Amino acid sequence: MSDNKVSVVLGTQWGDEGKGKLVDILAKDTDVCVRCQGGNNAGHTIVVGGVKYAFHMLPSGLVNQECISVIGSGVVVHVPSFFKELEDLQTQGLDCDGRLFISDRCHLVFDFHQIVDGLKEGELGRGSIGTTKKGIGPAYSSKASRSGIRVHHLYHPAEFEKRLRTIVAARYRRYGDFGYDVEEELKRYQKLAERLRPFVIDSVEFLHKELRAGKRILVEGANALMLDLDFGTYPYVTSSNTGIGGVCTGLGIPPSKIGSVIGVAKAYTTRVGGGPFPSELLDAVGQKLRDVGAEYGVTTGRPRRCGWLDLVVLRYSTMINGYTSINLTKLDVLDVFDEIKVAVSYTINGKEVTSFPADLDDLATATVNYVTLPGWKQNISKCRNFAELPENCQKYVRFIEKDIGVPVEWIGVGAGREEMVAVGLAE
Repeated sequence: MSDNKVSVVLGTQWGDEGKGKLVDILAKDTDVCVRCQGGNNAGHTIVVGGVKYAFHMLPSGLVNQECISVIGSGVVVHVPSFFKELEDLQTQGLDCDGRLFISDRCHLVFDFHQIVDGLKEGELGRGSIGTTKKGIGPAYSSKASRSGIRVHHLYHPAEFEKRLRTIVAARYRRYGDFGYDVEEELKRYQKLAERLRPFVIDSVEFLHKELRAGKRILVEGANALMLDLDFGTYPYVTSSNTGIGGVCTGLGIPPSKIGSVIGVAKAYTTRVGGGPFPSELLDAVGQKLRDVGAEYGVTTGRPRRCGWLDLVVLRYSTMINGYTSINLTKLDVLDVFDEIKVAVSYTINGKEVTSFPADLDDLATATVNYVTLPGWKQNISKCRNFAELPENCQKYVRFIEKDIGVPVEWIGVGAGREEMVAVGLAE
C-alpha cells in the first residue's frame, strides 16, 4: 500500500489571497494538479515571463507543460465557460492537449442557473450576498435537492433531456417564465457533449491510481475558509465547502491521504461582495491598500474591500484547516506604510473574543483590538531570501507566526512567479 500523500493549497481568508501563484510554483514539481470545489466564480491570476494568465475554473497547474490538470467531482462546471477559458489560454500559447481532464461526476451549471442567480440576488435587495452571478449557488442547490445534472448524464440523451426539462419547469414555477429556450439548449448540449467527451474521466479511479503509482498530486482550493458554507460568515458565503473537508468530499480522497496543507494568507485582508469584515478600512488607508495592491477582482472586476490583517480570522482558519505552513502574500504592498496595524482580538458585549463568532449580529457590534507595528518603508520586491528583508519586515512575519503557531514557508514580494521568498521551514 502506497504511503504517498497529496499536498493541498487553501485560502485562509475571504479569497483572492494569491493561491494561484503558489500553485504555479509548486506545479513544476507536481505530476497532477486538481481542483476540488467551486466553479468559474473563482479567479487566479498568474504572471509568467511577463504574460498574465487568468484562471477561473481550470487548475492553475496548466501553466506547467508537464503537469496534468483535473477538475474534480466537487466542482460545478459551466461547459461553455470551460471551453472559453481553455481557448483563451491556448491563444496565449499554453498547449493543454491531452493533459486536462474533468470528472464524470461533476454537476453542470446551465445558463438558467445564472439567470436564477440574478433573480435570487434581486429578491434579496439590499441584503444580497454579492454573488458573481455565475450560477454557482443555484447549481449547488440543484445538487443538494438531488435534481442536478452531472457530466455523465450528457451521454444518455433521453435522461439528459428529461432532467433538463424537469428542472427548468421547476424554476419556471418558482420565478415565472424568464425566457429560457430549452429546445435551443438541448441542441447546443448535443454538440458540447461530443466536444467534451475526450476530457471526461472517472477522476476517483484516476487519482487513486496516480497515488498508488507514487505520483505527486497538488490540490488547488478555490475561494477560502471564511467563505465556507459551514464555517464562513454565513449566509455571506459561497455554496461549497472551501476548507480541508471539501478536499476529501470533492475528490474522493480519504483524510489519511492528506499530507502538507499550505494556507495562503494575504499580508492584509480583503473581501469582495457583502458580509461582515471587522478590520475593513473605509478611509484613505483602505483606498491606499486597494490602489497599491491593485485590488480588483479577476472574475468580476469589482473593487475589493480592504483592511488590516486580522489574526482572529487567521487563527480560526488555522484551527479548522490544520495548516502545516503559511504562504504570506503581497507583503510588498505594505512597503509604503509608516506603521501597520494587526487585529488581534474583538470586544463583544464587553468581553474580549479571540475566536471568530458565528453570530453576525454579535460581530456587527464588535470593537476590533489592534496591535501597531512599525513599517519598514523599503522596496522588498528584489528580496529573495528571508535575511534580505528589512528588520521590521522580518518582525512582522515572526509576529504572525508566533500568534497562529504555524511557520511561514513562502513570502510573496511581487506579482511575478520569481518574486517569492522561500523561507524554508528550518529557519
